[in-house]
Amino acid sequence: MMKPLLVVKFGTSAITNEDGIPDDKVIDRIASELSILHKDHSLVIVSSGAVGAGKSFIANYDGKIAKRKAAAAIGNPLLIAKFKEAFAKHDLNVAQSLCERRHFAKRELFLQLKETYHELWSNGIIPIANENDVISDRELKFSDNDELATLIAAGFGASQLMIATEAGGLLDSDKKVVSHVPVIDESVMDLVDTSTSGLGLGGMSSKLTFAKLATKMGVKVTIFGIKLHQGGILEAYEAKSGTRFDAQKANLSARNKWLASGGLTSAYLILDDGAIQALSNRKSLLAVGVTKVKGDFGKGEVVELKNSAKEVIGVARTSVSSSGISEKKQNLQIAHANDIVIL
Repeated sequence: MMKPLLVVKFGTSAITNEDGIPDDKVIDRIASELSILHKDHSLVIVSSGAVGAGKSFIANYDGKIAKRKAAAAIGNPLLIAKFKEAFAKHDLNVAQSLCERRHFAKRELFLQLKETYHELWSNGIIPIANENDVISDRELKFSDNDELATLIAAGFGASQLMIATEAGGLLDSDKKVVSHVPVIDESVMDLVDTSTSGLGLGGMSSKLTFAKLATKMGVKVTIFGIKLHQGGILEAYEAKSGTRFDAQKANLSARNKWLASGGLTSAYLILDDGAIQALSNRKSLLAVGVTKVKGDFGKGEVVELKNSAKEVIGVARTSVSSSGISEKKQNLQIAHANDIVIL
């Protein structure tokens, strides 16, 4: 029987020094504390920091996409080597897993990735995941590792997702860590300071957006700090530090968890109230209920479904392409009821 899955994500600013270079002491602490949790959990580490590890090798580094990709190509093996050395002190092995969006968008690739992870876990090996920046066909800032960690946690049915951040948790108006958030609503989002770290790509707004999806999928989320004065992984795991976000009730099949987690896409459909009501009654989505198509997608891709306020209400695996919807045949089936998940 598989142990509960724990996904732990480390942002660039959480594991690097002020120059953006991975901090050996922090990585040693990560290995030390996760070696304890590894006894009772299957683990996935999602780690940023590859660009910081490799940028010093790139002449005239200026942060542009081509140079970021080159820095990531150099930095990824350097970063994984640091983790390998740190975990070896605890007799644990790690494996590198470079992921792309298509690994989650296509069901067959998702199942292959899941099978590979299960094989690693069965051999006591900890996968360390990162976005495959080098060959990604999207700009790096489109997708950050908060998203990747959420895709893994939600799609693989994790019991908890932990996200390390420089701030140490969600801060209130007095800059104090909010210890517990039952539900992520508009009042919680309003607490976000829109300024972000100069090192990483995903600020607190990104973390809360993906934390909201994860909790709706039945995954408990903790945002915490890894630095000594912030408590670290173990204290956050025990809810003694950081911010804990409660998992919501989600009676979803494994396939529907994949559908929902794979729905993080730039394309979406805006639905009218009638269509939303029909979906809540387990009806299929017809073209007549779609008021707007945003972005391009092909037949069989997973897209978000939004209401008129552009709030995500679900995801769907489409039966037609975005260009096909524009024909506006009122009885055209956009997605079958079995391919729709309401969040």
